[in-house]
Amino acid sequence: MNEPVMAVGRCRPPVLRRVALLVSALSLLGSAVLSAPVMAVAASTADVIYSVESAKASKTLMLDVVHAGKRLVAVGDRGHIVYSDDQGSSWTQAKVPTRQLLTAVFFVDDKHGWAVGHDAQILASEDGGTTWTKQFEDLARESPLLDVWFKDANNGFAVGAYGALFETTDGGKHWEEVGDRLDNEDQFHLNAIAAVKDAGLFIVGEAGSMFRSSDWGQTWEKLQGPYEGSLFGVIGTAQPSTLLAYGLRGNLYRSTDFGGTWEQVELKATRGALEFGLSGATLLPDGSIVIVGNGGSVVRSTDDGVTFSVFNRPDRISVAAVTAAGNGNLILAGQGGVHATTPTGAELSK
Repeated sequence: MNEPVMAVGRCRPPVLRRVALLVSALSLLGSAVLSAPVMAVAASTADVIYSVESAKASKTLMLDVVHAGKRLVAVGDRGHIVYSDDQGSSWTQAKVPTRQLLTAVFFVDDKHGWAVGHDAQILASEDGGTTWTKQFEDLARESPLLDVWFKDANNGFAVGAYGALFETTDGGKHWEEVGDRLDNEDQFHLNAIAAVKDAGLFIVGEAGSMFRSSDWGQTWEKLQGPYEGSLFGVIGTAQPSTLLAYGLRGNLYRSTDFGGTWEQVELKATRGALEFGLSGATLLPDGSIVIVGNGGSVVRSTDDGVTFSVFNRPDRISVAAVTAAGNGNLILAGQGGVHATTPTGAELSK
């Protein structure tokens, strides 16, 4: 699965690769059409359509899962957001004012969180994910936002297709497009944004694109990365200036100088090198790192990303995101919805 480097004016893939990793076979996504630049349009409160209530919401496609304090919150297909207060044993569906696919969620504390998705939608919650309001959307873009990150309850960024970069300084009451801060003339998709300890913010995306900011998003430096294929995620480790970037065909890279230099990390599965795409990661409370992806891949490091153990779940169902359950186990989110596993990603004993 090799991805061509695209230039402005040339045909793009019919679906965004980060989402396609999980759902291309399901044909859940429509084409992402390149549109002319438009001004940001504030979300209207009229004619709100809420996600359909379903007893199986937690079993549908989920693309991200995080903590809101001790609560777990997951987002995914058809505007479904579910939360759990018992470490993933049971899930409750939230009231959500959209039916669009939601791609990412982020909480700064046990109350304040944001979710992003298609139609450049940005949703917000002030009660730990129980209820949500729509802060922003731009229907004219016909393309999604793919990740969101907040420094505190006021200051945050959202990134997405065709170089989209939005900033808020008032908790999302107003969002401003600031994509011109990036040297991204080809409008490569921005797939993920993350904080790196004692260093700043880091963005990765299509065609191996990388950007870093040492002043937390005000100015950005374009980097020459180690890989020309798409990168779907980035995560800071417990060590200063140290991060991991990951993407297609099991490609995983580690930097200890905030992206200045990189070393490839080999992932060895039972039958050789891991070649499944990697799509999500988490930093556990003990400093361990878990990365997940296609083919039921769950890889774990206890040495700040220098080496990883590899486990492929027998069901081979693609996994989009992972977080700690709160009791030593993991919560996986993906094609099979959200569910708890052992620390290695294996099924829990009945």
